[in-house]
Formats: sequence, C-alpha cells, structure tokens
Amino acid sequence: MEKPYILHMLTTEKNLSPFDVNMAQDAGWQVTMPYLNVTEDEVQALVQDAIFSRGPAGVKRTALFIGGRSPEQAVKMLDQARASMVPPFEISVLADPSGAFTTAAAMVAAAEGELRDKFDSELAGRRVLILAGTGPVGQIAAVLCAKAGCDVTILGRQKEKSERIANLCNEFFGQGQTRIRGEGNDKLPELLPEAEVIFATGAAGIQLLNEEQVAAAPKLMVAADVNAVPPPGIAGIDPMADGAPLEDSPSGAVGIGALAIGNVKYRAHQGLLRQMRETDRPVYLHYDQAFTLAREYIRSKR
Repeated sequence: MEKPYILHMLTTEKNLSPFDVNMAQDAGWQVTMPYLNVTEDEVQALVQDAIFSRGPAGVKRTALFIGGRSPEQAVKMLDQARASMVPPFEISVLADPSGAFTTAAAMVAAAEGELRDKFDSELAGRRVLILAGTGPVGQIAAVLCAKAGCDVTILGRQKEKSERIANLCNEFFGQGQTRIRGEGNDKLPELLPEAEVIFATGAAGIQLLNEEQVAAAPKLMVAADVNAVPPPGIAGIDPMADGAPLEDSPSGAVGIGALAIGNVKYRAHQGLLRQMRETDRPVYLHYDQAFTLAREYIRSKR
C-alpha cells in the first residue's frame, strides 16, 4: 500500500487556520495534522520525528506547513526546520503566516500586471505607499516592492511603529539590501502627490483613503485594496475590481479589489502546496516563491 501524503501543519496560535487546512486538502494532501502553540525551540524535534519515521521513500510524501501570525517568526521557524533536516531524510517546508506571504505576493503581482498593461510601465522605480503597512501583508508587500526596485514607504498610525517595522523589513527580510521607510499617517498629504502605486493593507471595514485623497494623487497609476468588507479601504474600489478605472482619479488610475487579489492568492497558494507534493527534491518556500507563482499566473492571463 502506498504511503499517504501527510502535511504536518505548525502554528504559533491556539488554533490552526481552517482556510489553510482546506487549501492543503484541495491540493491533494490526504492527512493534515495540526500542531498548536508551537515555539521555535520545538521545531527541530517535530521535524525529526516526521522525517525519521517514514524512510527515504516516505519523506517524499511528507511536508511541513508553518502558519501563525508573525512573518518574522514564520521565516525563523522555516530556517530552523531546514537546519533540522538530515539528508536523505529531508522534507519540503512552506511558510505562509495568516496567508500574508501569498496575499502580498498576489497583490504586488496584480499591480505589476496593471502597470504593464494599462500604463506600459514596470514595477521597478515606482513610488509605492503602503497604508496600514505595519501588519503582516503590508510588511511583505513592502519587501517584495523594495526588492523589485521600488521606492517604498510604510504608513501607520504611529510613526515609531512604522519606523520599527520598516527597519525589520530592511534588516531581516531585505538583509540590508532594501531602503523601506516608515512614516506616520500625518505624512500622507505630503506623500500623495508623488505616489504612483498605493496598497491598502488595513483591517476589514476601515477606509484608509477617501475620494478627496484619491483626487490628491495626480501621479497614481494603480491602487489595490485587500479589504472585502464595506467601506472599501480605498474609495472607489469594488472587491471584484480587476483593473477597473478609479472614478475620482485625475490620472486615470485603476483599482484592484480584494476578491481579484484573492483569486491570484488562491492560485499561488495552491501552486506552492502542489509543488511540495509533486517534487522529487525538497523545496523551501515563502514569499519569494509565492511572488514567482503569482507573477506567472498574471502573465498567463494576458
């Protein structure tokens, strides 16, 4: 009898995300085993229990998923998992805390596609504002944009927190190669006139950019909003919007809504889960690989 496909799913929280379980099952993982309230120092023992119990053939049908809330913690746990492997006993690992890695990848890839299609422009060199950017999705969107060559500013209610998160993005995720800035929301009026891409990554049901502020961004090309709950995070963006014109934009900017982003996120997430199940060699996956898959999907639609 063939061994089943087992995905060991770790989270630092008290509950594992049902969304992640559903995604894993739909991607062909037959057993999805949860481990709750996991700390970084427990990762090695869990990994080695998983790899040594199935033999070299069985490990090809075994993988690890890392959830939780914190992008920084998830990457640290992924690194710890990788360091715990003992070849040929080695399994694939995917980190996607709160879906932040795949959501951010989808949003940035979708915006890049609109820049190319509607404005004959590339992502590199664009001035990017990330509203409510101190959360998990905002952090990773900032990193992906900065690594792609954008001028990125994270905005939040508290300048000190925005600066701390920007420093984390630069030092930990960007490994000193990025120059993301952090500012308080009071700087928004000064930044809007030069903004070319705006991402709203705040909590559901909170508007971060109103009609007047959209009108105050004369260079805006693309705006994207991950909020699907009224009111929209950016005025004028319907959750289904997929490159629809922004009514109040003087520059002819287009909007991308939460459900359009979610469709790309789904494709990237499923692709990563299937990649772990189908590969003959272990892979280690996070936001970079999610961005690659999201970009490929966006190109395939055009």
